[in-house]
Amino acid sequence: MRGARTAPTPRGRSPMELLAEAEHDGMRLDAVLAGPLGSRSRAQRLIDQGLVTVGGAVVPKRHRVTEGERIAVAEEDRRAEPDRSEHPAELRIAYEDDRLLVVDKPAGVVVHPARGHASGTLVQALAGRAAGGDERERPGIVHRLDKDTSGLLVVARDEETHRTLKAMLQRRQITREYLTLVEGRPPARSGTIDAPLGRDRRDRTLISTDTDDGREARTHFRLEQALAQTTLLRVTLETGRTHQIRAHLRAIGYPVVGDPSYGTAGSYGLERQFLHATRLCFDHPAGIGRVDVTSPLPADLALALARAAAAVPDR
Repeated sequence: MRGARTAPTPRGRSPMELLAEAEHDGMRLDAVLAGPLGSRSRAQRLIDQGLVTVGGAVVPKRHRVTEGERIAVAEEDRRAEPDRSEHPAELRIAYEDDRLLVVDKPAGVVVHPARGHASGTLVQALAGRAAGGDERERPGIVHRLDKDTSGLLVVARDEETHRTLKAMLQRRQITREYLTLVEGRPPARSGTIDAPLGRDRRDRTLISTDTDDGREARTHFRLEQALAQTTLLRVTLETGRTHQIRAHLRAIGYPVVGDPSYGTAGSYGLERQFLHATRLCFDHPAGIGRVDVTSPLPADLALALARAAAAVPDR
């Protein structure tokens, strides 16, 4: 095989073997493995680690598969992984069965390890209880919340459930409701913000409607409580772009209270944005009924809301 290097024994264990079929002929190796391995990123990582062989040889991920080729995928060597139990995040389970978990994430916790956040993550706290998708970096994670956003997110416990939940999310069959306190008062009691979002033209660290690479984004809101200087909104996501709620509300002139990037930091004693994922609702992937989970405002947001309610209106 041109450009291949011999690899008689992959570094992992218990290889999974596949026989390339006619439908795979001419496809990139990473694309062929994306389905069986749960994600293309995981397939690429295993290929780069030399844990995938084609006809007994290690090949690059751009390798074009030919019908009849034998593909072997070795299990990752988990001994090199960081200790997931080191400084785990506090884990609050709002719902649990043998297929999935709904976790109530506290503010200040990142979902998965990243630069500057090697420990204390949700993924580490879920070690051994979640599976599916990118098994090494984000096992079972279906969707994310920003570090300083609290509330509910669903996590799969097996590969099949993860695939089903991801598909449901893409088909917009999972209801995600948030409570947020915004500065000012929108003129309507309810509305929809339908504006593409992408990297801001002037500040690439922000997400904005003023962008050259916007993707479809749609946010619905309705008034929950009108206060003197602020408004409590219930927000429902139709799409799930990065910082979608924060960027959309800023775009219409009603930024999230306490938001250091899109609003005014430090309002009403808050040390983070007033944004809480308060409800998740979806049909169970196993067809056993409806999962409908709610989470009340955590103490810091409840206190900020009380302070906002006591504020004197501007004159």
